[in-house]
Amino acid sequence: MKTVSEVDALASAAHAGQTDKTGVPYVEHVRAVAAGLAAFGDDLVMAGLLHDVVEDTAWTAERLRAAGVPPRVVAAVEAVTNLPGVPYEEKIRRIATDRDATLVKIADNAHNSRTDRAERLPEEKRVRLAAKYRAARDVLWAAADERDIEAIVGVVNPPLLEELRERRQPRERRRAV
Repeated sequence: MKTVSEVDALASAAHAGQTDKTGVPYVEHVRAVAAGLAAFGDDLVMAGLLHDVVEDTAWTAERLRAAGVPPRVVAAVEAVTNLPGVPYEEKIRRIATDRDATLVKIADNAHNSRTDRAERLPEEKRVRLAAKYRAARDVLWAAADERDIEAIVGVVNPPLLEELRERRQPRERRRAV
């Protein structure tokens, strides 16, 4: 079985030379996602570190298993990996049926939604991605415990806590009526 530090090194090597849409080394993104999952244990931290490795590198799920990555981690990575021909909205609905995958994707979405990252993108792309990520949060957050969302978002993208509070208020008003 791999340790978190071994998986971090694997992710760093796998994503070596890759940058995100804003030109930042890609490993910083997966490390931010992993940091948001720290409250849920080492397996989810490892899943955060590896969440894009199958999709964006030469690594496969089989290779991860052969390298000693725990089965729960590989299962979460497979669950969040894009499949060719599957629309994003369908992928999000599929992810929302798996608790581990949901938590990993909430952390990924929260980091992708950071304004300090988005502000470096062209306005048209920024607006399109903001709408895409907000729609995904509608599905993902409905599938998760609110305390879990708070734990992740509080680390990865604290300004999203306000969005979470705004979503909670209409429910609280309905209960009071």
